[in-house]
Amino acid sequence: MQSYLEFEKPVASLDKRIAELRAAAAGDEVDISSELAKLEAKSAELLATTYAGLTPWQKTQVARHPHRPHFRDYVAHAFDEFVPLGGDRLYGDDQAIIGGLARIDGRKVVLIGHEKGHDTQTRIRHNFGMGKPEGYRKAIRLMELAGRFGLPVVTLVDTSGAFPGIEAEERGQAEAIARSTEACLALPVPMVAVIVGEGGSGGAVALASAERVLMLEHAVYSVISPEGCASILWRTAEKAPDAAEAMKVTAQHLERLGVIDRIVPEPMGGAHRDPVGAARALGSAIAQEIDALTKLPADVIRRMREDRFLAMGAG
Repeated sequence: MQSYLEFEKPVASLDKRIAELRAAAAGDEVDISSELAKLEAKSAELLATTYAGLTPWQKTQVARHPHRPHFRDYVAHAFDEFVPLGGDRLYGDDQAIIGGLARIDGRKVVLIGHEKGHDTQTRIRHNFGMGKPEGYRKAIRLMELAGRFGLPVVTLVDTSGAFPGIEAEERGQAEAIARSTEACLALPVPMVAVIVGEGGSGGAVALASAERVLMLEHAVYSVISPEGCASILWRTAEKAPDAAEAMKVTAQHLERLGVIDRIVPEPMGGAHRDPVGAARALGSAIAQEIDALTKLPADVIRRMREDRFLAMGAG
């Protein structure tokens, strides 16, 4: 069942009318196909117009949509196979960050990413995609494995931020994030990072410090959530739309600023309306990037990462 966001209410009304007409016409000899076709065309046009003019806050809502595809969806539809590798060999296995060996169009890679879950049970199991220290240490272990065997690394980033609980801080959350970022920058193999939903704070940067950073069309990437920024600056989360605009959180803003390298288009109306199509488009983009990077020596790849991050804010 389709779930509509607040700004999609006009589209929802049209779609409801279309569903009612279909139900009323079931088993009826009256031909209403032409009327249905007109309404469907109007709904599609309205959806296209709506998504062509989304504000940063509306894009944030799309990036958080409950039906938006997550890590396991991309594994199922963008990769040929996936063998998970669990545990950090120090404490435990964090289900918010999943990783393992995978193939994409025949190319062997190490795949790491955040998993948020789709319902209450899985969201709790995956801690809503908020990684703990053992999750980032698992990512480090897998990156070191990739470097040892010469496998490209692909990361799918989708988190509101690293888990802020006391137990995570006690186990060295800040140090784990810093070490994971360091591991990304030191990799001797190609790395392609993709912001597929939310890219929040250090929890995202720890898996996104790559030489090529991609974003889905309606994903967002920021140092803090719009609500958190608004609470600090205006003492109220109601100013979140203003904060989202000021922080330049969208893929379009970040591409112009040089923070990301490429925007991957989503199906009309967002990836949640066609998860399979979104995953296949993303898989094709990742494969292209890997092919271009595997031709480069390790020192050039490391220099690319260094140059891209040192250049940020220099202009």
